[in-house]
Amino acid sequence: MAGTQAKFPIDMSKLQKVTLDPSKPQLTAEQKAALKNNIQIMRDAIVLFTATGAARGVSGHTGGAYDTVPEVALLLSIFNHSDSYIPILFDEAGHRVATQYLLSAMEGHIPFEHLLHYREANSKLPGHPELGLTPGVKFSSGRLGHVWPWVNGIALANRDKTVFMLGSDGSQQEGNDAEAARLAVAQGLNVKLVIDDNDVTIAGHPSEYLKGYDLTKTLSGHGLKVVTVQGEDLDALWAGLCEIIAHKGPAAVVCKRKMAPGVADIEGSTHGHDVIPVKSAIKYLTARGYPEETAANILNNIKPNAVPYLYIGSTKEVGANRVVFGEAVNLVLDKLSKEEAAKKVMVIDSDLEGSTGLKAIHQKHPEVFVPSGIMERGNFSAAAGFGFDKDKFGVFSTFSAFLEMVISEITMARLNFCNVLCHFSHSGVDEMADNTCHFGINSFFADNGLADTQSWLYFPADPAQMTAVIKRVFFDRGVRFVFSTRSKVPWILKEDGSRFYDENYEFVPGKDEVIAEGTDGYVVSYGDMLYRAWDAVLRVRKEGLNVGLINKPTLNLVDEQTIRKVGQSPFVLVVESLNQKTGLGSKFGTWLLERQLTPRYGYMGTNKEGCGGLTEQIPHQGLDPQSIILKIRQLAQ
Repeated sequence: MAGTQAKFPIDMSKLQKVTLDPSKPQLTAEQKAALKNNIQIMRDAIVLFTATGAARGVSGHTGGAYDTVPEVALLLSIFNHSDSYIPILFDEAGHRVATQYLLSAMEGHIPFEHLLHYREANSKLPGHPELGLTPGVKFSSGRLGHVWPWVNGIALANRDKTVFMLGSDGSQQEGNDAEAARLAVAQGLNVKLVIDDNDVTIAGHPSEYLKGYDLTKTLSGHGLKVVTVQGEDLDALWAGLCEIIAHKGPAAVVCKRKMAPGVADIEGSTHGHDVIPVKSAIKYLTARGYPEETAANILNNIKPNAVPYLYIGSTKEVGANRVVFGEAVNLVLDKLSKEEAAKKVMVIDSDLEGSTGLKAIHQKHPEVFVPSGIMERGNFSAAAGFGFDKDKFGVFSTFSAFLEMVISEITMARLNFCNVLCHFSHSGVDEMADNTCHFGINSFFADNGLADTQSWLYFPADPAQMTAVIKRVFFDRGVRFVFSTRSKVPWILKEDGSRFYDENYEFVPGKDEVIAEGTDGYVVSYGDMLYRAWDAVLRVRKEGLNVGLINKPTLNLVDEQTIRKVGQSPFVLVVESLNQKTGLGSKFGTWLLERQLTPRYGYMGTNKEGCGGLTEQIPHQGLDPQSIILKIRQLAQ
């Protein structure tokens, strides 16, 4: 059998049960041999099944989970020794989810063969662990750096036990962890951190972009006992664990190592943070003694899942709005001298420059670029502070899911009349294999000022509109938000086949745009859902329903002319990929009623936890064109 139908080729029955007593800090030769055996088998398994994510095109993360296997093996051995510990390997780096899935299989909750469906849609193996979804998974990690404060609470509820948490030098950059450290020390909590310090994150090496950041000094400064070891030295790692377990109160072992040690093509590189390429995985496993055809038979027979649907009303060509954001900023900066740009503009990254479009700015306009760590709150405020001067402008960017982390800082920026342009990529749910905790669906939280203040929320529908939006609003004053998706989007077409947003288009903030007039009702949409809604509208128009379509690129402002137009029609349907409970649809009906407009009303948005995978997320939420058509028909009756 080939692909995911194959038998799991790594003999997991060779894993040996090891029991270790942390009061004995020296390993015997037999214990060490058994541990090395287990570590190698587990690492081989992680390389194999995470590589299936590369094969099916859903990405994933190999290096982090691979790194921490020695710590995992030792902690499992400690759990076998005594019930004095909470027997859960809490991990603050959710992308290392391969560890949790491997443990689930080792404990018999899922067959090892199921691991070959890693990050596949509807496999219940998404990109972050989700409690209640995957059999055997014991906690949800949420977003990076959110677990330690929560683990403190578990320690408070179980003062007679020791609680362990796997950490990383990336997640420890989050401000949450500084607060958690202070509470743990103040309360003498029996929380033990085992931190992988591999000096690699998504965008680079902390030692280069965050000079002065030192985990040992930082945690020691908070008052934790800290032992620093070489993570690949099993004797030193075990001795370090024994030392922090013996210590009363919070303590940490900082494990220094290269990322993905021993994996030739990705060792020590940022590529190790992501998923291992198929060829590299086959190369690694072959070098480990597995027949080349064994891994190749599995990995080369797993293909990306194509969703064959030919959209009408948009181009076959697609572009990445999250990348276009950076290119559009460059078009603005190109008009300034290097000296003027450096004085007037500051662009700060949060370790995501390759994902949110800032890389283009870094490369072309390094004079405005500030590399920084995984510190969204502080970085946003730095951008806002730069824009405290009325003639200076800060630019901040991260994933839309993390908007929820900077709400208070947004208020601070607004209170100080700061000029800050925020780009939140990975909005909505499309192609979000990381699944529910990474959904960027509560964008309206940014519009948290009072009625006498103004924020601007923009969600362009295609690359041409993204460029037009940035060129128009870049030097506007105040707090502005621009949203894009992880997925690429096509260019919107007029009914005659020409591009709607052509070279003559000029974006007007607050103005809704009529894509098509209608007499039987209107669909209102924006962003990545506009081309899907347009497809649905065009198809029902062919059936004789004269339905119109409105693009609402400024999400939070009422266009009085347009709302009266749509409100006087028989029905209005809002279609979006944001949270159905907090998005445009939850507000638009109120806006209609306030104006004594009473069409039949409906709204569609993200409404349930994700299914994993990529293109499957939209139909899973009932947001595909056929679902939109069904809703249109219901409202038109």
